[in-house]
Amino acid sequence: MSNKVVYTSEDNLITRQNRAEEIFLEAFEAEKPVLGNAHIIVNPYLINPLSALILFKTDKEVEATLTVHGKRNSREDIVHTFTKTTSHALPVLCLYEGMETKVTVALSSGESETFMIRSEELPADVCRCNNARTSMDYFGDNIMFLSPAGKNLPTGYDYKGEIRWLLTINTMFDIKRLKNGNILTGSHRFCRMPYNSTGLVELSMLGKIYKEYRMPGNYHHDHWELEDGNILALTQDFTTDTVEDMIALLDRETGEVLRTWDYKDFLPQNVGGSGSQDAHDWFHNNAIWYNKKDNTITLSGRHQDAIVNINYDDSTLNWIIGDPEGWPKEMVDKYFFKPVGDVKNFDWQYEQHACVVCPDGDIMCFDNGQYRAKVKEKYIKNTENFSRGVRYRIDTDKMEIEQIWQYGKERGQEFFSPYICNVEYYGEGHYLTHSGGISSIDGWASDGLGAFLDPEDPSVELRSVTVEEKDGVVMYELDVEGNFYRAEKLSPYHDGENLVFGEGKLVGNLDVTPTFDTIPELEEVDKLISSEREIVIEEDEDRLVFHGMFEHGSLAMVILDGENDRRGYYLNTAAVNHLAMCSGAFLEKDDRQLKMNISKNGLSGKYNIKVLYNDSIFQTGVTIYC
Repeated sequence: MSNKVVYTSEDNLITRQNRAEEIFLEAFEAEKPVLGNAHIIVNPYLINPLSALILFKTDKEVEATLTVHGKRNSREDIVHTFTKTTSHALPVLCLYEGMETKVTVALSSGESETFMIRSEELPADVCRCNNARTSMDYFGDNIMFLSPAGKNLPTGYDYKGEIRWLLTINTMFDIKRLKNGNILTGSHRFCRMPYNSTGLVELSMLGKIYKEYRMPGNYHHDHWELEDGNILALTQDFTTDTVEDMIALLDRETGEVLRTWDYKDFLPQNVGGSGSQDAHDWFHNNAIWYNKKDNTITLSGRHQDAIVNINYDDSTLNWIIGDPEGWPKEMVDKYFFKPVGDVKNFDWQYEQHACVVCPDGDIMCFDNGQYRAKVKEKYIKNTENFSRGVRYRIDTDKMEIEQIWQYGKERGQEFFSPYICNVEYYGEGHYLTHSGGISSIDGWASDGLGAFLDPEDPSVELRSVTVEEKDGVVMYELDVEGNFYRAEKLSPYHDGENLVFGEGKLVGNLDVTPTFDTIPELEEVDKLISSEREIVIEEDEDRLVFHGMFEHGSLAMVILDGENDRRGYYLNTAAVNHLAMCSGAFLEKDDRQLKMNISKNGLSGKYNIKVLYNDSIFQTGVTIYC
């Protein structure tokens, strides 16, 4: 029996990006190239293979207009003008894959230069477009950005369905553009199952990470930039028995948690539950929307089939949209709406995602429709079900609700997504509906979530379909391989955007990883643990991630044996049945394969890493210094 433990130690991606930037800026400042011999760095920040950076100097302050030429005709060109400067750093976005892209830089002084830039190769398993249906006149140079729901990657598609933007790290959940032009999304760094990441990352479209906001309760699903720049982020308190039922207010500069909202303060647990509810994940918050007009927060609770509105200042409950069956009568009478209007065609939403507050106060969401009932006896089979985008008009004085728009019901099971997805409001009658969790087996809607299916099985098909409708006419439809959490249409460049250099930073803090109360007194053997356990230890600047293979029901623990203290971290080897899996990024093919994040917060000194397995404590041969 062989013994082998794999250990890797790598600087944080931000540190590696800082080092890469320092190297190319040092060369740039030393050589001071003019436009004719500009420095061109492909994938300058290591994670966007369809990007480049053009660096050059001019004697006088001039504007630079960048044109990324379309490969078919000039109508496909992406053009952006940067503000005046003498030191020019032009991000080149949306390079074509597998070919040289023609890029022209024209200065306001009259000078011009054209370059041919070849992008780096994309990973072999990127999700390709099955079909794209729109026109250049409608879609223009926008890119449809899809955020992953599995082990696929954040990907941007042009109007033809060609991949023009991609990150080679699996950043998670929604991609939102900030007021400064950067995007904010979930970190790719694993923290806790099933899909909690360390926090949020603010990065440019080029891929440069400016900040990673680490959170003690980790990040999941959604976030919101407030007017003052601070961030509302969905989180939880891991010292309690529940998850996905808190908001954290983050300081934009420091990442400090300024305030939290706990949903147990204004909602009862385990009432009015959806078919996926359990006591641990009783609410399952998957969306947040702040409305400045009335200073309220709207939340989407998948596991209560409920869209909930609360006051920002005091967390008091205002109203609930959803099927009232199963809720206490006193709450139904006070907080729920009564359908009016065309009630024959009215449908409540079930296990919904992505609540949106329209300018007039109407509420939109993606109605997944999972089970489409509150009690098991009424559940609808996925093959007979539908998903849709829906818009409700609510009257909070009369507590009445009217369904005024929907898209998707008419498409039946082929548009059905039991999880993830979103809607967007662009203007009156102009909406996006993203059905990103479509999964089928032999052509029929699958019973399980796409994240749990094997995409290599020839009978399995995973798809995402994104539709834009204007005044009842479908103007855009993108059908791609794989499941994607959300879709966001954005222009690749932002008005007035100039790349800002400087060190990216890790801000905020991870929690102190809880230890087990006692470490069993077992024999400590002086040999490495068996290779059958497939131990991998990944060390980062602020944590380590332990991977191992353990049979269900076995006793297993990671032990950090320090000079001054000894800490045990219990590994739960019980089989876990996840009722929700909005991102399968951290799932393993074999459910005996376990991962544990151990934060370095609270650790000090030298630690030998050992593994307790069944009746012995084994060595790993790995030592870390904190």
